[in-house]
Amino acid sequence: MSPAKIIYFLVELINSYAAVYYSNFLFFYVRDRFGFSGLENLLLAALSGLIYIFAAWQGGAFAERFGYVRGLWVGLIGVAVSLAAGLLWDSVSGQVIVFAAWTVSICFTWPALSAIVSEGGGERLSDMVGVYNITWAVGAAVAYFTAGLLLERFGMASLFWLPLCLVALQALLVFLAGHLRQRGETVAPEATEAMETGRPTDSRRLLHMAWLANPLSYVAINTVLPLIPSISEGLGLSTGAAGILCSVWMFARLAAFAILWRWTGWHYHTAWLVGAFAVMTASFAGFVHPRSVPVLLAAQACFGLSIGLIYYSSLFYSMNASEEKGTHGGFHEAIIGTGLFVGPACGAASLFFFPSLAVATWPVTGLLISGLAGLFWMGRSGKR
Repeated sequence: MSPAKIIYFLVELINSYAAVYYSNFLFFYVRDRFGFSGLENLLLAALSGLIYIFAAWQGGAFAERFGYVRGLWVGLIGVAVSLAAGLLWDSVSGQVIVFAAWTVSICFTWPALSAIVSEGGGERLSDMVGVYNITWAVGAAVAYFTAGLLLERFGMASLFWLPLCLVALQALLVFLAGHLRQRGETVAPEATEAMETGRPTDSRRLLHMAWLANPLSYVAINTVLPLIPSISEGLGLSTGAAGILCSVWMFARLAAFAILWRWTGWHYHTAWLVGAFAVMTASFAGFVHPRSVPVLLAAQACFGLSIGLIYYSSLFYSMNASEEKGTHGGFHEAIIGTGLFVGPACGAASLFFFPSLAVATWPVTGLLISGLAGLFWMGRSGKR
């Protein structure tokens, strides 16, 4: 692997850490600072998800048209400006606008990064996607594990200034990677690896199944995340303890990425994708309605492992199906945005009409069950 590509993986790691540190713990910030309830947190998450759908699509298209590195620069600059504004604009409307602007900006970074690491250098696509998944999953898991403790130590203002410092570090690394590329390294397209993966003639069916499963998995994830402050409060957990105990699913997802990177037997086998979705649906209930901390931990372990396979399937099949990796990377992120919007929106609507948290998550559970039925039908019938 070239030095420039190693640097881009480091940029990805820092980007993941900073994104989780800010976006996931913003729900704690607005709860403590402005008294946001579970309903209001879900509405905030739904707004971000709705923006994410269109911003990710445009971010991928921009990277494909104007260059992956240029798209990354646009995203980093936008993230920096948004976080700086968050430090100064401390009101409900200000924080909502800042979160929206940050969401647009971060959507320019991910399609560009996934395309950069997938192209050129002579490495196998499956290896690069595997390293990419492990890298951002490490950043996300470590961020959620440590963010609660760091926020308690440095105060809620670090929600903005710490990621802002990390963006500055990313900018320096991107500049260094660009200098290395000018000295001879390139990011150039290469042929898809049909022979390596043993891609069948009906491979697009698996791609479309993954495109159905992945946004629904994010429906589950982003129904849970805004409710973690309420879940942790019900179990008597502090912000620091919640960050530690509720990061288990992220480490389980990381473990799944590591396993699936080295073992490729799951490639283009419908049973693995459908089975993972079934496990995710069952463990979702235990995550949002834990009767005890051990139940919470067990549910998260199953949840993270299944989420890992679903996400990996979507990204790998997207990258392996087209030479336009920026565009497909943007579409991969856009369908994630669908889940980011639908999950919290369903939860918010249910919580509005049925204030009980136990009842409010039923529609999401029903949606996941419907998705499971759809995946099973697509797998058995060969329909898209």
